[in-house]
Amino acid sequence: MKFTAEHEALRRTARQFVDKEINPYVNDWENADIFPAHELFKKMGNLGLLGINKPVENGGLGLDYSYQMVVVEEFGRIACGGVPMAIGVQTDMATPALARFGSKELRDEFLTPAIAGDYVAAIAVSEASGGSDVASLKTYAKKDGDDYVINGSKMWITNSTQADFFCLLANTSDDKPHVNKSMIIVPANTPGITLSKKLDKMGMRSSDTAQVFFDNVRVPQRNRVGAEGMGFMMQMMQFQEERLCAAAGALLGSETVINATIDYCRERTTFGQPLIDNQVIHFRMAELMTEVEALRALTYQACEAHISGEDVTRLASMAKLKAGRLLREVNDSCLQYWGGMGFMWDNIVARAYRDSRLISIGGGADEIMLGIICKYMNILPSRKRS
Repeated sequence: MKFTAEHEALRRTARQFVDKEINPYVNDWENADIFPAHELFKKMGNLGLLGINKPVENGGLGLDYSYQMVVVEEFGRIACGGVPMAIGVQTDMATPALARFGSKELRDEFLTPAIAGDYVAAIAVSEASGGSDVASLKTYAKKDGDDYVINGSKMWITNSTQADFFCLLANTSDDKPHVNKSMIIVPANTPGITLSKKLDKMGMRSSDTAQVFFDNVRVPQRNRVGAEGMGFMMQMMQFQEERLCAAAGALLGSETVINATIDYCRERTTFGQPLIDNQVIHFRMAELMTEVEALRALTYQACEAHISGEDVTRLASMAKLKAGRLLREVNDSCLQYWGGMGFMWDNIVARAYRDSRLISIGGGADEIMLGIICKYMNILPSRKRS
């Protein structure tokens, strides 16, 4: 990609923000199992970092996704996975469909404050019974007069304990699974919404995650994003930016771990020589950095296609699959060279090892990505119907 001066200015802004407003506090947030989303997002909103590719009329910068991508890439330098994931939920998971398909009134009410950092957003799609199988979700929104009455529950919802609204995917008819779903914006303070206690996760400790229950939750039908029955399609489109976000965030995240490992192996001496002088180690570092550059090329290619209006489902799925697997490979390989130090809880590589494991699960598991890629290759077997 040919980055402009505007791209680089945004990159510098994001880098300085990470260095000043995030990384100095990450250890405290990790220990607290939460970060102050409203406080941090407001600072980001003031810098324009929450609406880079969102409409100008809602306070966004109105730029294309390549500008968002360079910022997401810089957020890969954040010293944990939980905070950049929460930011990604705000910018690339809970608001793209709202920005693209929401009515002016709905965007004014929810998107504008989300871009300003006054509202924290959450995406409520996954359910305990379905996971990556979005078509099988059970939560139902039934029409009652001018309202929807929502019943069901959502699982593993990032930002949920601090959210001001949920971008909810729910069944709104008994039609076929791909055409019976609608996307609805649900204010978090609506009566009937309750949350579980914060979920005790292996990684992403600074991100608040809970199960969300909807018990006769009443919201006006005007809170629906776009046309009724189009929610599944909107969510599939929304997934593409989520997957590009995951791939872009993996780039500098991987480089950070590799470079930290190189520094450690230069300092650590065994059998009379620095660890880095062992061929098995410096060759492995070269291999891993080569893989990162290959992922960068794929991610940039997908981004260029996306801003050109092409269907990037195949490329975004490939990039997301590669990102999840490469993060596992990088962090596992590098942890090995830290020896016993790598097994310590607060080590940078140990944290990356824990946090990055989610990338192969969330936003569509690796196996879902493989199925999508096979479908585009025309080698996915047709389902046998009983």
